[in-house]
Amino acid sequence: MSDALLTFTNRGIYCPDGDFFIDPWRPVDRALITHGHSDHARYGHAAYLATHQALPVIRHRLGDIRAEGIAYGETRQIGAVTVSFHPAGHVPGSAQIRVERGGEVWVVSGDYKVEPDGLCEAFMPVRCHTFITECTFGLPLFRWQPQKVLAEQIAAWWAANAAEGRISILGAYGLGKAQRLMAMLPAIGPILTHGAVEDTTRILRDQGYAIPDTIRVTAGISAQTHPGALVVAPPSAMDSTWARRFGAADTAFASGWMALRGIRRRRALGTGFVISDHADWPGLNAAIAATGATRVFATHGYTAPFRRWLEEQGYQAGIVETQFGGDEAESPDTAEGAADAAVAGDGA
Repeated sequence: MSDALLTFTNRGIYCPDGDFFIDPWRPVDRALITHGHSDHARYGHAAYLATHQALPVIRHRLGDIRAEGIAYGETRQIGAVTVSFHPAGHVPGSAQIRVERGGEVWVVSGDYKVEPDGLCEAFMPVRCHTFITECTFGLPLFRWQPQKVLAEQIAAWWAANAAEGRISILGAYGLGKAQRLMAMLPAIGPILTHGAVEDTTRILRDQGYAIPDTIRVTAGISAQTHPGALVVAPPSAMDSTWARRFGAADTAFASGWMALRGIRRRRALGTGFVISDHADWPGLNAAIAATGATRVFATHGYTAPFRRWLEEQGYQAGIVETQFGGDEAESPDTAEGAADAAVAGDGA
């Protein structure tokens, strides 16, 4: 039996006594997966274990894989350790993974947010000794407004465009963010979706998640056939031939990076809605405190400043180097660009 319950390798976070990896980025024999975003669920592993809720999207994205589902809270003995999956509140099916051996408990958060969104399983703090946390938005300037306030803002933008006969195109990541937005908005008009968004939406709706009816954008659909509609598309489609079919539409982008004014200016985005499926600064701190952990490792985000902050608060803190980019990586700027803007003084 090895000393460390989890170790950090060039393939991913590894449990020697269970001989498995958590969200590995290189092919391994056994992978425990926190959720279906492509930086956490990658192709090439011999066997996968994820929540029952996460598996349909993972199978859709990865194809023919050997995978097994597990219920939230169910314990599984793997080698000399006990593992269980607990809601992370990030996207439907997302989980924190708890690993225990001889009374010692580590928790790998994956990605998470603490505000319930009414769509995915709400975040549940898990008591542990060591917590591995994301810190995508681990700076004090990142503070989200309540979802109800954001919903009102987006609805007002959509309604104003619809009243003038314009299409509204809203850019949002295709798994989680897009469905959350559609579920939280009032029924002002029809909702049209890019194929990449619609495929995932259909899978989640078939699982029982409460998502309103949507219409896939096909060759015959335009601003004339659906005046005043809301179009939900992945960021990569925002400035494309696909989007230009709607003519003089009003566009907006929904991302936590919209808190940085410099990003909006440099990319001439116009309307930006600050909404993220990752925890903000208060959320990160509240989640860590709720675990009761004395040791915290920070990963994928503002790791260096967040580690310093944790040490100032009395935690034993470290940094885990990973290849997780976060779903917000499909923002209009890179995370590095956002960091530069933050250091230069850009704020919400």
